[in-house]
Amino acid sequence: MRPFMFATGIENSYPTIAGPDGRTVRVDQMEASGHYRRWKEDFGLVRELGLDYLRYGPPYYRAHVAPGKYDWSFSDETFNELARLGITPIADLCHFGVPDWIGGFDNPDWPPLFAEYARAFADRYPWVTLYTPVNEIFIAATFSGQNGWWNERATGDRGFVRALEHLCRANTLAMRAIIRAQAAVDQTPTFIQSESSEYFHPETPDAVARADFHNQQRFLALDLTYGHDVSTAMYEYLADNALTHAEYRWFREHHVKPYCVLGTDYYRTNEHLVRADGAVVESGEVFGYYVLTKQYYERYRLPVMHTETNADEPDASYWLWKEWAQMVRLRQDGVPIVGFTWYSLTDQVDWHVALREQLGVVNPRGLYDLDRRVRAVGRQYRKLVAQWRPVLDQGGVAPDAAYPAG
Repeated sequence: MRPFMFATGIENSYPTIAGPDGRTVRVDQMEASGHYRRWKEDFGLVRELGLDYLRYGPPYYRAHVAPGKYDWSFSDETFNELARLGITPIADLCHFGVPDWIGGFDNPDWPPLFAEYARAFADRYPWVTLYTPVNEIFIAATFSGQNGWWNERATGDRGFVRALEHLCRANTLAMRAIIRAQAAVDQTPTFIQSESSEYFHPETPDAVARADFHNQQRFLALDLTYGHDVSTAMYEYLADNALTHAEYRWFREHHVKPYCVLGTDYYRTNEHLVRADGAVVESGEVFGYYVLTKQYYERYRLPVMHTETNADEPDASYWLWKEWAQMVRLRQDGVPIVGFTWYSLTDQVDWHVALREQLGVVNPRGLYDLDRRVRAVGRQYRKLVAQWRPVLDQGGVAPDAAYPAG
């Protein structure tokens, strides 16, 4: 069994959006945070916090330059330094964007091309055994295929379903490619599938049916990834929006669930209010991480890692304590929680508008600010890790959790 995984991450979203003049522009959070210039310093800060795990990946759109062609120059520098420092990466291979030459998640050629990229990465860095091949599939499909915000900027259910199918297929093909690469060096990978845990509350009795639809739809990314049967209503929804029976059956036959950890992300924005007219707005925290994680765990029965959370100052320290308290309670109640992540290491930029515009507004939610000065929440997280690591590594709080091979 692995030690408990205390982690942070380098925010590396890079979707494309429509710029002010209508032309497509790339939003790169590693550029906005200064990580390309200060990556050595950033890795030192991870060590300063006493953390052994880092959600991190190369900028996919820069590394995958053409079919079968890759630029590993930046990832060679960074991953070699992580190895030298003894920081274990959870390799984040696709975070909300694709290379320009691919276009968007609607490109049917993308899934096998991404699998080739994942295999090439795994061959180059055989010591890496923890992976998030495709980050937050549900959010990527919603923002790119349904809301019209990112990448292909499609709108409607058909765009969502097509993006969802391609993202889930790419994720599954990549996992299978990584398994083959790791087998060649007598290793077994573990896939920590970071997904946004969502819930939809009906505002009135008239909104109950619509909220129920959304509460089934929220599971689709993981249902396909893990080969889990969907409800009749969701099967009809997928079929009505051009997912074929053969495509659905493919996921039942090709999933690699035994290699997986269920990564659950939770923010205040993850819960929603459904109004009688069908409009969906943010509700703020109602149920919280405990209730949502129990729902996801009971559906998939996998070890769980809290893979993302944060809050803006001045509420960040309280939010950290509250999320941690819920995680401890989940372990005490028998949910096999195997890790916790404050995301991200440094402040972010323009996430208050979901990266839809380049405004240059700093979101003060990192463990450090963009000048690399530790925030109060960073000091609190460092203390929390020091206090709780010995207890958790010795099996305290709850019975030992089952853990997949790896």
